[in-house]
Amino acid sequence: MGFMVVDEVVKGNILSPSVDKKSESIIYKSGNEVIFQKPQTFMNVSGKAVQTLADFYKIDPTDILVVHDDVDLAFGEIKHQFDRSGAGHNGVESVIKSLGTQAFHRLRLGVGRPTVMSFDVQNWVLDEFAEDDEAVNNLVQRAAEVAENWLKAS
Repeated sequence: MGFMVVDEVVKGNILSPSVDKKSESIIYKSGNEVIFQKPQTFMNVSGKAVQTLADFYKIDPTDILVVHDDVDLAFGEIKHQFDRSGAGHNGVESVIKSLGTQAFHRLRLGVGRPTVMSFDVQNWVLDEFAEDDEAVNNLVQRAAEVAENWLKAS
């Protein structure tokens, strides 16, 4: 979900991707010093990629927005939070550990939990959404607007 939101935001700004080998990420840089990052590591170690880029560009953690899915929020719900624990989200926990602080912004996107009890939550969040799913597209669009508004206010 986070990558889908990044794609939506950069599409509106017509930014081209580049590969940053040190951070193992695809990055997009805008002219006004905004960097969008899509770590290509496993999610549960993505903090190292975030920290590598933050160190190189001297980005304060308070100037970072991590966009991620969250099974603890109902599908379609969006929450912007600052300085909160990872609440069991392995990717966020990795970012906290790597940065040495939880004082960064998070944009949590509700994907809900699987309704079939036998369906594994990990497979649920890793499964692809249908590209023509109107509810998913609406969530991504709304989240991109929140991210863009955060950028304008920062």
